[in-house]
Amino acid sequence: MTDVNRIKFLRFALLLVGLAFLVGLYPLTIFWPSGWAWHTGRSEYLQMILAIYATLGVFLIWASRDPLAHRSLIWFTVWSSVVHGAVMAVQAIANTQHIGHLWGDVAVLFVIAGLLAFLTPTHRCDGDAARGLIRRCSRAQCVDEPSEERDLAFRQLERRLIEAKPACPVDFTE
Repeated sequence: MTDVNRIKFLRFALLLVGLAFLVGLYPLTIFWPSGWAWHTGRSEYLQMILAIYATLGVFLIWASRDPLAHRSLIWFTVWSSVVHGAVMAVQAIANTQHIGHLWGDVAVLFVIAGLLAFLTPTHRCDGDAARGLIRRCSRAQCVDEPSEERDLAFRQLERRLIEAKPACPVDFTE
């Protein structure tokens, strides 16, 4: 799979996971409590976990717009999902009343971690610095320069990056 396709799928995955974290977890605790809710009845723990995951969901949706700029958030999601899933797996095995979680929230956290890890580039892209420069200059930090000089600098930068064939896609449309 090319890096361009990986990032396209990563954007979609981040959006889906973010939406699921934001609005999908609570309904799952209602309709499948044996796989998603660790306590019966009203639970302060559940409210806290839902608030944390909803917040993470908002930031994952935000990261879906530019995944390369949010790699640390994505890797936090991957590793925190692995750790949280592992802790819950041990607890579900130790307390067999919670065994249903192995097929519910535990499995889903491992799938999310695996999917995001597979789709997220692990290397620092050569194009990142250039993308940042282009974005900064296009957001009025370079307005003092005459337009022709700025355009020439962008074209030269674009030519150098194309010749260097960066490992990650560089979007020159921003």
